[in-house]
Amino acid sequence: MQAIGYFKAQPITADESLLDLELPAPTPGPLDLLVEISAIAVNPVDAKVRASRNSADGHTPVLLGWDAVGIVRGLGAGVQGFALGDRVWYAGDITRAGSYAQFQTVDHRIAALAPRSASDAEAAALPLTGITAWELLFDRLEVQARPERPVSLLVTGAAGGVGSILVQLARALPHLTVIATASRPESAAWLRELGAHHVIDHSQPLAAQIAALGAAPLRYVASLTHTPQHFGQLVEALEPQGRLALIDDFAPEQLNVMALKGKSLSLHWEMMFTRSMHTTHDIAEQGRLLAELARRIDAGELRSTLGQVLGTINAANLKKAHALIESQRSIGKLVLAGF
Repeated sequence: MQAIGYFKAQPITADESLLDLELPAPTPGPLDLLVEISAIAVNPVDAKVRASRNSADGHTPVLLGWDAVGIVRGLGAGVQGFALGDRVWYAGDITRAGSYAQFQTVDHRIAALAPRSASDAEAAALPLTGITAWELLFDRLEVQARPERPVSLLVTGAAGGVGSILVQLARALPHLTVIATASRPESAAWLRELGAHHVIDHSQPLAAQIAALGAAPLRYVASLTHTPQHFGQLVEALEPQGRLALIDDFAPEQLNVMALKGKSLSLHWEMMFTRSMHTTHDIAEQGRLLAELARRIDAGELRSTLGQVLGTINAANLKKAHALIESQRSIGKLVLAGF
């Protein structure tokens, strides 16, 4: 099969940072689907892993990719709920070979039927960010469908893939005022189009901007990027007993968690690979979550956050995608489709 991988972690500008390869197709395990890949999306995690993970033995290539849509071509003996020919979507498992390949094996419990109304490219843009946004909102922040009072949610760095889904999910909750941050006019326009009630500038102090809105109390914050830079402002803006969830990476000493104590603020981490990495007791929740997202897309309640389709799946186009991701100036998701 055709695949795109590498052997040594290098900058994306290096000739061998991503290579076109020919590899044997994988064999599904007892709980696996064998999927023929139709489209993939590129996420910041792809670039982070490429820059830091080497081949385990120097001979087996690293295959990245954690967003995929494809057709089921094989079934493990223990698979339930799927059939050959099903069109599925998933975000995969960071500990296994990824979706930069014509064929991939994936645990069926973290996959679901893809939304019927979305093209392969539109659907591929959504699994990883959709799961992350859902888990942030409902599992980590524990936003309630029937709250006691109106409150606000702040989403920092909201124009990216996760924020673009999170804003849509949050806007569907009538008690929430959704405040998003952006620093460019095109990003702000995108967020308003997705349903944000207010858009503020994260290049300026946040607390004063939030106070000036006169919105409902800020109970929830989803901090998606540059958390240490904004941390003091977030603590200032949150109401007592508020909740702060985050997904970005930084050195532990960059965050003074003792600042949370005076307001009894709670801190929550989200990593969408947790269930698959640790085979948790509720691993199948990820498949059910994706099925619900597909239902909402087909019902017209959610829209794809597809930004650009960069062409077919090959090393040259994936290098372009990684470079755009690393520039931190892309809007929406970057997708490649077909071989």
